[in-house]
Amino acid sequence: MHAQKPMFQKIWKKKIAKSEGRLTDHELTYREIREGDQKRLVTIYDEFKHTFRFLKNYPRSVSFFGSARFPENHPCYEQARSLARRIVAETGYTIVTGGGPGIMEAANRGAYEAGGKSIGMNIILPHEQKMNEYLTAHIRFYYFFIRKVALSFSAEVYIFFPGGFGTLDEFFELVTLSQTRKIPRVPIICVGKNYWKHVDALANVLRDEYRTISPGDERLFHIVDDEEEVIRIIKSSPLRKE
Repeated sequence: MHAQKPMFQKIWKKKIAKSEGRLTDHELTYREIREGDQKRLVTIYDEFKHTFRFLKNYPRSVSFFGSARFPENHPCYEQARSLARRIVAETGYTIVTGGGPGIMEAANRGAYEAGGKSIGMNIILPHEQKMNEYLTAHIRFYYFFIRKVALSFSAEVYIFFPGGFGTLDEFFELVTLSQTRKIPRVPIICVGKNYWKHVDALANVLRDEYRTISPGDERLFHIVDDEEEVIRIIKSSPLRKE
């Protein structure tokens, strides 16, 4: 332990890039690093506490995920908008998204048009992610991982539209949480067979060729095209007890 102490007391140099291309040296002592860690822990705790208080107001919800790049004339945008509208009208559930554009906007828009609760969970970024205009309430996050917890916390159903790396990251995390029983096995619905068939094929390869998942794990999610089937799955699903 005594041999490590001098190492931790070295001065750390952090170079901060400026817009005009110059670099400024900022020296951090071990004490400053420790104080910074403590402040981060307090921020994380406060953000979680605020998040769970916020979510208590919306006990029954459906979380939508998908690409932020789809414009309003894209078929996936139109389908997400229509589906969210029907979910609100026929179940009364709150619609929850990341609060941004694309599929998030489409789902919030459908919920808003149906007179339902339309929730956005926005992330604070250096180049601010713009919140869409169809929110009845929203919450903002500094940490991505807390936002991910909020989006996956206590929803009755998770609906995934086609998307990029972020959408797939959220999808595989939820499938893993369901696989390991960290969350109840509520429906994970993937809309768009032409997109999700590749994920289905991967799951079958993992099961049969590599044997890195168990038989049955490939059925942890539903792949559908028909809006009626999505509504049927939602209506036939029991309410979560937590």
